[in-house]
Amino acid sequence: MTEQATGELSLTVGELAARAGVTVRTIRFYGTRGLLPPPAIGPRRVGHYGHEHLARLALIEELRHQGMTLAAIERYLERLPPDMTAHDLAIHRALVAGWVPNSAEETSRTQLERRVGRALSEQDLDRLTAMSVLVRTGDPGVFRVDPGLLHLGAQLLDVPASLDAILAARAVMLEHTRSAARELSRLFREEVWDRPDASEPAPDRLARTKTLSAHMQPLVLQALVTAFQRSMQEELRAWLTEEE
Repeated sequence: MTEQATGELSLTVGELAARAGVTVRTIRFYGTRGLLPPPAIGPRRVGHYGHEHLARLALIEELRHQGMTLAAIERYLERLPPDMTAHDLAIHRALVAGWVPNSAEETSRTQLERRVGRALSEQDLDRLTAMSVLVRTGDPGVFRVDPGLLHLGAQLLDVPASLDAILAARAVMLEHTRSAARELSRLFREEVWDRPDASEPAPDRLARTKTLSAHMQPLVLQALVTAFQRSMQEELRAWLTEEE
């Protein structure tokens, strides 16, 4: 693995598989299905993968964990903007993971460092613990890790902001996403469950509610990310204008 001066990541297919926790065969299969873009070809015809490949692969695996078929994942990815960065994809994955129950995995420190692609100091581990990415166990070399947050948490280690600021930002996002989730749940209920003309049995209405949620989920995720990015740009633009 190499990290260039520009910050670009260069991974072989084996290194990408190790970072993502999948097999090389899986990566090649996703490539043939068009789920992963082809690698950059370097000297001696060796393929090299970057941050976008890693983030996209993590998103695909998260969607698979939810039970989505490959065909459904293909449709989901086709709706994503073609110029999405690794950070955009990481946000999508974090949002997607929020729709499914938490599923922490037990891992050793060596496995954890292999997954994030770097050595972790005690300070790094403390920051990941504070962000609820991992939980320390009675064994100092074993951790309980939330795979849906691991890659995002690893990227936050390099953000030039204090841990207090990151945790405050996390609290703000949780507050507003929960508010949005409550409103969306209310809309789903009004649309399917509480309609005055709803005459089908409760099990049928429950099935329709789940179907509506499944269809709306990718659209809601994309709308949230797009709306957030535009709002953030507007806020930063206004703030910088005031400062100037």
